[in-house]
Amino acid sequence: MNKLAALAKENAASHILLAGDTFDQTTPAPTVIRQAMNAMRAAEHVVWILMPGNHDHANATELWRQVVQDAPENVVVLLKPAPHEIVKGAVLLPAPPSERHPGRDLTDWFEGAGTGDALRIGLAHGSVTDFDSSEEGGSSIIPIDRARRAGLAYLGLGDWHGQMPIGTDTWYSGAPEADGFKHATTPAALLVEILSAGAPAKVTSLPTGSITWQRARLDLTEDDDAAALHDRVLPPLAARALTLFDMPVTGRAHALARVALEQATVNVAPDFLWHRTDFSGLGMVHDTDDLDAIDHRGALRAAAETLATEASDTRLAPEVREAAQVALSHLFSYALEA
Repeated sequence: MNKLAALAKENAASHILLAGDTFDQTTPAPTVIRQAMNAMRAAEHVVWILMPGNHDHANATELWRQVVQDAPENVVVLLKPAPHEIVKGAVLLPAPPSERHPGRDLTDWFEGAGTGDALRIGLAHGSVTDFDSSEEGGSSIIPIDRARRAGLAYLGLGDWHGQMPIGTDTWYSGAPEADGFKHATTPAALLVEILSAGAPAKVTSLPTGSITWQRARLDLTEDDDAAALHDRVLPPLAARALTLFDMPVTGRAHALARVALEQATVNVAPDFLWHRTDFSGLGMVHDTDDLDAIDHRGALRAAAETLATEASDTRLAPEVREAAQVALSHLFSYALEA
């Protein structure tokens, strides 16, 4: 919130509109609510307009009772679908969800809302398309041309946590901080400037995020230098302390290449705020030269050959093959250390 307030002051914005999910649940701790209100109170140069979303819907009565109780004078809470005058000559039409999954279009009242000659701005929370099913959203389905049909100068949307333009007059602002690896866009707020009722809104994306979520997929072939490819997908060293880094590895690699890659990931992991490498999708290529690195004969060689056979036996369950691959990888590591 401090970042949003600073950007508003820097760009002479008088209002900050939050299109739902200010709180990610219906029962946040009282300290969370109070501290949020305190942060808004401190930004006295702007008016904060809060509307429920699907995670903090309007029927969460205790949540919103506490918000209204703690809210300073520069915070406006819109719990009902009714026109609200932002400034003289500009009216906001909110569509607050009353439950987590309303199952209907909550913006349909926009078209018949009487606002006189005032500039009309919409604020809604829901989907204009079927987003990835893994996204916890979909509080309502909003027509993609709602802004045009309702005569809106601009329609601000919440629900999808990545920034996305739906048209020149309709945007998802996204969350000011990323909350997962799903969205490739940089977390940001939107500065919206509307000069007149007939003119298109000028929309500027203003970065807000301080933590980077980066997923880098590494797809290998048996001829690749796995460790070298790994180094190429890493972010700059200076950025790693504030980066959550996830690297799924797929394809096929020789056992020695896998061991080299594992060692490379272990070496860089402490550089990151959080680091994970997922080897579950990486198949192993086994040949005599690789196994010779463990031993030419004896018990270790016999164990390595058994594990190599199990790792490539498609008749075995996937988890058995994966366990054999991991065990063989450890065996290579120990052998190379020795």
